[in-house]
Amino acid sequence: MKTQLRSGAHAVFRIQFHIIFVTKYRKNVINQAILSKLEEVFSRVCDKRKCILLEFKGEENHVHLLVDAHPDNNISQLISSLKSASSRIVRKEFQDYLKQFYWKEEDPSFWTDAYCVISAGGAPLEIIKEYIQSQQKPNS
Repeated sequence: MKTQLRSGAHAVFRIQFHIIFVTKYRKNVINQAILSKLEEVFSRVCDKRKCILLEFKGEENHVHLLVDAHPDNNISQLISSLKSASSRIVRKEFQDYLKQFYWKEEDPSFWTDAYCVISAGGAPLEIIKEYIQSQQKPNS
């Protein structure tokens, strides 16, 4: 399988991240309607930041995203954008449903403060190291 690269004005790249967000207090609040809305919001945020949401799935208390990022992005800022937009919209659109789980008005978070981000895709590190080490040295 050939690696698909993206390109920009001065760069060719493939930067993929596996991201995991967990609901506040690990509450089992994500239903199918919320999951669909989250996918829509995450996709829109990715588009605005020149990223691609490759895969998305979730369970009752967490979600997994596979994002193909553009090198213009700072990882923590991208994650902050994903979390803040999705939290704001879900808390607004599903306010009545979420009241049974989150009753503090002064803490409108939907996600826990923590997140997990893991680089993904491409060859294993040992293969990349071998490839780099196998490069020929200059003649002079």
